[in-house]
Amino acid sequence: MIDPRPLLAGLPSDPVARAMTMSHHEETRASCCTHPPSPPWDPAEDLRCITTTFQYLHTSGWYWGPMSASEARDALLKKPEGTFLVRDSSHPQYMLTLSVKTRCGPTNVRIEYRTGCFWLDSSSPGLPHLQSFPNVLSLIQHYIGSGHSPQGQTADEDNLHPKAKPDPGQPTAKDSGVLLKLMCPLNKPQAFPSLQHLTRLTINRHTSGPELLPLPRPLLHYLQDYPFHI
Repeated sequence: MIDPRPLLAGLPSDPVARAMTMSHHEETRASCCTHPPSPPWDPAEDLRCITTTFQYLHTSGWYWGPMSASEARDALLKKPEGTFLVRDSSHPQYMLTLSVKTRCGPTNVRIEYRTGCFWLDSSSPGLPHLQSFPNVLSLIQHYIGSGHSPQGQTADEDNLHPKAKPDPGQPTAKDSGVLLKLMCPLNKPQAFPSLQHLTRLTINRHTSGPELLPLPRPLLHYLQDYPFHI
């Protein structure tokens, strides 16, 4: 399989524009392959998927936008293990990075994206088993807590060892994996959630079918605009 990453140098810094450029490179690579072509991917679907993800992220309150790794380290350094945030990636080949406080200190895990799917950049031997998601919020929610094993996955498959970058100030073995453990998002101070949003999160945590609740339609639409509990 051809590695597309050398084709991606010099991508724009804007996350959505970067994703569109990445999609174009993927189409170029596919056209050079000798294998039978796969069904064409509509770039409009990339725009829809990425736009939806960023809408969810801005609503969440724990998306920090253009933040450096050192700034993420400072924000997480004194927080409990499992505290996390999502920020723009400083690497030109990626849109987003998950920064999380682990037993080794603040750690950064890149989030991969391709043709409508997001997944974690991982060095785990179980990489073929890593699940992909239609948006970053679904990805994060899947890995919240411990012992979560949906869709027949074993607990071991969920105990991922991401291809992470631990805080260089912490003593860790070279090239060792860091156990991914997400517990609590770190809200951006100026984006602290409203009382309405906190109520929505509480409802989402206690029901799997909010559309069935005896609520006025505007409130049902409000719940459906953010169908997550984080």
